[in-house]
Amino acid sequence: MSETETTTLYEAIGGETTVRALTRRFYEFMDSLPEAARCRAVHPPDLSGSEEKLYEYLTGWLGGPPIYVEKRGHPMLRRRHFIAEIGPAERDEWLLCFTRALEETVSHPKLREIILAPITRLALHMQNKE
Repeated sequence: MSETETTTLYEAIGGETTVRALTRRFYEFMDSLPEAARCRAVHPPDLSGSEEKLYEYLTGWLGGPPIYVEKRGHPMLRRRHFIAEIGPAERDEWLLCFTRALEETVSHPKLREIILAPITRLALHMQNKE
C-alpha cells in the first residue's frame, strides 16, 4: 500500500517565507495606498503587532503550525475586531490590500483563488456596520 501525502496550502505557497512576505506586503499596502485610508484608520499607528498577529493566524489557517492558537487562544476574529467599526468601505479596502499582496507573493493563480474565496467570506463576516 502506498501512503497518500497531503500538502497544505501553507506548504504549497512556500511556508513561513511566503506567509511573512504576504503579511508584510499587505500592511505595506494598507499603510501606503490612499484608497485604503479608512481601513488604515481603524488600525493602531504601529502596524507591527497587527502584522505579527495576521502572520500567526494565516500560518495556522493555511495549515501550518497553529501559532496563533498556541499564543492567544481561539481566534474569535469577529469578537476581537468588534471594537473597530468595519463597514463596507473598510472591508473592501482590507480586501484590496490582501488581494494585491496575494497577487505579489503567491505566484500560482489557482492557489490564489483557493485562498481568496474564503478570505473574502471572512472579510464579509467581519463587517459590523452598514
